[in-house]
Amino acid sequence: MSPAVDLPCDGDGVCMACKNKPSELETMTCRTCATPWHVECLSRPPETLALAADWQCPDCCLPAEGALSDIAASGAGSGGALEDLIASIRAIEADESLTEQEKARRRQELMSRGAGKEKGQEEEEEDREKQNGDGANDVLGLLDEKFNCSFCMQLPERPVTTPCGHNFCLKCFQKWLGQGKHTCAKCRAPIPPKMVSQPRINSALVVAIRMAKTVKPVPGNKTTVYHYICNENRPEKAFTTERAKKSGKANACSGQIFVTVPPDHFGPILAEHDPKRNKGVLVGESWEDRMECRQWGAHLPHVAGIAGQSGYGAQSVALSGGYEDDEDHGEWFLYTGSGGRDLSGNKRTNKDQSFDQKFDKMNEALRVSCRKGYPVRVVRSHKEKRSAYAPETGVRYDGIYRIEKCWRKVGIQGFKVCRYLFVRCDNEPAPWTSDENGDRPRPLPEIKELKRATDTTERKERPAWDYNEKDGWVWTKPPPHSRKILASGDVEENKSGRKRRLKSTNVRERLLKEFKCEICGKVMTFPLTTPCAHNFCKKCLLDSYDDQSFIRERTSGGRTLRAQKIVKKCPSCTTDISDFLQNPQVNRELMDLIESLQQKIREENLDADEEASDERENNDEKVDTKEKNDGAGEEDSDGIDAEDGDGVGEKCHTVGRKEEANCFSSESGQNLQKAQKRLMGVSSAE
Repeated sequence: MSPAVDLPCDGDGVCMACKNKPSELETMTCRTCATPWHVECLSRPPETLALAADWQCPDCCLPAEGALSDIAASGAGSGGALEDLIASIRAIEADESLTEQEKARRRQELMSRGAGKEKGQEEEEEDREKQNGDGANDVLGLLDEKFNCSFCMQLPERPVTTPCGHNFCLKCFQKWLGQGKHTCAKCRAPIPPKMVSQPRINSALVVAIRMAKTVKPVPGNKTTVYHYICNENRPEKAFTTERAKKSGKANACSGQIFVTVPPDHFGPILAEHDPKRNKGVLVGESWEDRMECRQWGAHLPHVAGIAGQSGYGAQSVALSGGYEDDEDHGEWFLYTGSGGRDLSGNKRTNKDQSFDQKFDKMNEALRVSCRKGYPVRVVRSHKEKRSAYAPETGVRYDGIYRIEKCWRKVGIQGFKVCRYLFVRCDNEPAPWTSDENGDRPRPLPEIKELKRATDTTERKERPAWDYNEKDGWVWTKPPPHSRKILASGDVEENKSGRKRRLKSTNVRERLLKEFKCEICGKVMTFPLTTPCAHNFCKKCLLDSYDDQSFIRERTSGGRTLRAQKIVKKCPSCTTDISDFLQNPQVNRELMDLIESLQQKIREENLDADEEASDERENNDEKVDTKEKNDGAGEEDSDGIDAEDGDGVGEKCHTVGRKEEANCFSSESGQNLQKAQKRLMGVSSAE
């Protein structure tokens, strides 16, 4: 029996109707969207081979007139939604300005979500919008409509944007590539080899999706007491001398430490530790280099990858591609300890291991944090080229991790290395995910190399940093007491004593700010998304290259040599995007979202202006009515006649009032003096 609704096969080849995985002979591919469908689950399979060769799926093809009549008759009692759907489909078919592909895409959108909504749904959405004044649900609906992943039909998790402007989840995209398909799942445009080997996460889209999910009213900030460190003698910027500006920056000044935590502080850096910004160090915050990262206390050493003390614990680590054995999976990673190299020569270039690593010094500090369950701050550097989770440039703070196990094994270079399993346990979401919540306890991943490991260490006691349902990740035991006393223990209160008011901007405006061009800094027009996941205006990106040619002709001694390709690097990174620039495709989904947000903002501003003008008119009417009433009452009580006062009684109801006399013009003042003299003359005559 055929299912009531026709559904295609998902990215794994499993039919979404019968939940079975059909063979290739049992599937049929749509000629428009190239989506596979299970033939047995189709309500109307093609009858002949000729029809099968030119077959369109139910989402892409226009239903026949008889089918439309059947649909209308079956839905006659359900309101006008189906009639609107049929009318919309017919209007699309009648539009001669659209190509066949555009008509198919619009029909597919209509068939998947319907032309209109039921009245009850609209009323519910209006009620939700009234409860949430900034329109967060509306924005989330726009994102859900524009950016759904074609495989899982959900908002993209760790979104990847292809050069043709389509968005997918990272895992769905990698599954698609794993099947040997190197074309876009939506439009079949070729995917660049660089993106196939290492897809990049679109960070702007991550922030937009998370913001739409987590919009809440911003409470007023509380006045906080801060502890200051006396390091004012250091410069604001870490690198200030001319010699420090040269390559290497080896002799650079460290600069001020802006946070008030001691060097051996465990755990996150909170707002109370940040007297400069009152925010703390936020997950996803990035810096230009390791020295600037040091100024905010996320990771203090500017060269070493581990910050800690043997016998006391490790506070932070940096992932910077120092060892080939490292494996990065985002929410968990395998970290290689320090040592095992002969550093008597050039410390920066010596990457070859010459002896075994041992659990001593910094390696022992990490093992202590493993045994105690201390939180460890993690920063990722752009130097970690093998990781899809590393930033394109600079250094980024990725939150709190906990070491679950540590062991030793024979590394890639043939010597033993110390290994550590880090698992993320932070209350804030990771920079690469669109979730609105932080981490929850998860089962440990299966590590195959543990079978051949030695000196394995696992935590036996309850961790000092653990999760509870009420507060999330918190200290279950008192944090380790700092062994380094602060330079100054002076306590100062906020001098102004006022609560800083955050500008309550509309969620649409805040979301629009995330879609800024990385060249001009303005909201993008005709946005382009490069294969390295950076977003620019089309005009800004194309104008940033003086030479618009892509091939350089070469000659030598009268002979014509093979043409040389001109390398055009991305303005935000070192990736060559010359192939992308030859035929740049505008990100239509992103452009539609930006235009929708701008339109809604304009409508809100017009409504706000109308309300403000109406309010001003009402206030003016109230003022006029009050003045008339006050004037009539004071005229009756005034002791001066209109004839005796020469019109002064109409302007000043009581001659002796200084407050009202001050508001008169010079002419009114002269008339007032004349009236006073006249009254004095009358009284003396009597």
